[in-house]
Amino acid sequence: MIVVAIALPVCCFSDPLPLFSPPGTLVERGRFAQRDGESLYRAICQGCHMSDARGAQGAGHYPALSENSNLANALYPAIVVLRGRGGMPQLDNSLSDEQVAVVVNYVRCHFGNAYPDKLTAADIARLRAMSSQSSAVR
Repeated sequence: MIVVAIALPVCCFSDPLPLFSPPGTLVERGRFAQRDGESLYRAICQGCHMSDARGAQGAGHYPALSENSNLANALYPAIVVLRGRGGMPQLDNSLSDEQVAVVVNYVRCHFGNAYPDKLTAADIARLRAMSSQSSAVR
């Protein structure tokens, strides 16, 4: 019995690390600490869209981001990240302009996507400004 109790922890600690990263680390004012596209995807996106970006169905529908022609226009995924859509929450208050740009660029260049144009933090700032102006008009 003692041998089993000692062997179990050794077995468990020798397993490879899981595909999922720990939950996103928040810094001041509810913003995520991750700065590169892959880390942001792992911390925020893959919980629903999966580590291979193929999406999932079950308790909800999480669309595939892999080989997704909707990502051809770089502004579309940026708007979805900022404003949310369907069951996806809006992340405009949780991500900086640079973070939105790098995670959108990451998804658009990985998972079978090969869109060459890149968003910048300045593009996201302009998008936020246009979005807030259109919200103020309503």
